[in-house]
Order: sequence, then C-alpha cells, then structure tokens
Amino acid sequence: MAASEQVLRHSPVEHLPLEYSTENGALRIFGFWIFLVTDMLLFSCLFATYAILYKHIGTGPKPSLVFDVQGYTMETAILLTSSFTSGIATHSMRQNNRRGLVTWMVVTMALGLSFLGLEISEFVADAASGATLQRSAFLSAFFTLVGTHGAHVSFGIVWMTCVLIQVLQRGITPVTSRKVFITSLYWHFLDVVWVFLFTVVYLIGGLY
Repeated sequence: MAASEQVLRHSPVEHLPLEYSTENGALRIFGFWIFLVTDMLLFSCLFATYAILYKHIGTGPKPSLVFDVQGYTMETAILLTSSFTSGIATHSMRQNNRRGLVTWMVVTMALGLSFLGLEISEFVADAASGATLQRSAFLSAFFTLVGTHGAHVSFGIVWMTCVLIQVLQRGITPVTSRKVFITSLYWHFLDVVWVFLFTVVYLIGGLY
C-alpha cells in the first residue's frame, strides 16, 4: 500500500471521518474544494452577464412573462430537499450503514431527476411560446445560466450513479467514502448556486 494511502495513525486527527482517514483522501477532498472555487467563478461570470442583460428584452417577452412561479417554486423545493437527503446519505455512511447510504443516494438522485424534468418542461414551454435563446439578450443570458446549472445537475446524477455502483460492489471503504463525500459536496454546491439563481433570476428578474 502506498504511503499516501496509509491510514493516519497515532496522530491528533484519529477522530476524523473515514473519508479523511488517508492522506490521499484528505488531499483529494482539498483539491475538490479548489475545483468548487473555480466553478463558482464560472457561475459568477454568468450571474454578472445576466444582471447586465436581463432588461435587454428586445422584441421578446419580459422576465415576468417568461417565468412560471409554480414551476420554479417546485424546482426549488425539490432541489433543497435533495440537499437534505444527500446529507442523510453522508450521515448514514459515517454510521457504516450501507443500506441507509444506498437508499438516500437513490432518493437524492430521484429528486434530482424530478428537478431536471421540471426544468426541461419549463424550457420546452418557453420555446413553444416563442421565448427562444436567440430572441433577446435576456433570454440568451437566462437559458445559458439556468442551462449551465442544469447541466451540472445532470453530471452530478451520472457521477452519483457511478459512485453508488462502487459502494454496492465494494462497500464503505476509505476510497468509496471519499467519493461519496465529494459527490455530496458537489450536490450541496449546486443547491447553493440554485439559491442564488432563484433569488437573482426568478425573484429579482421576475419583478421586471
């Protein structure tokens, strides 16, 4: 076993969770935090672009005429609930409860798929009404920002599925626990981005 994979013994960090119990695991988690910072920079640029362009409607509809209050409210409730279930999955992992971990990961993915289904339905309805990407600067910024978040959610579901398969095959180990923890961090990050998106795009933009 490589030195980087050895369990950190006889140190003041013996109480750390399993995902932090190897030097390699701790370093990979730290590296993922750095990745999240860079991803936040991407979303910051998209938010800034939307903030500049959301009143540039041209011949297209205003934000208040595009947004479906019931739709984005349901999307928000579903995604925030999925963040809670993802947290329960991590807790189950730390309790060495593989059945609980698997169950709550599946629930989280199901909620993520429900969120995507609602978002896709929203986009299809917008396009059917003539609110397409090329119609105005506002719609270009809106679809790019919300679509980028949706693409991240899609990737998160695929990634979580791959990790779930490994948990079913190998059980809860330092490696699989690290992967579960990192995917959970990613999922919580997407929920935080959605809170900003809900506020900036749907609430503030919907006032115009």
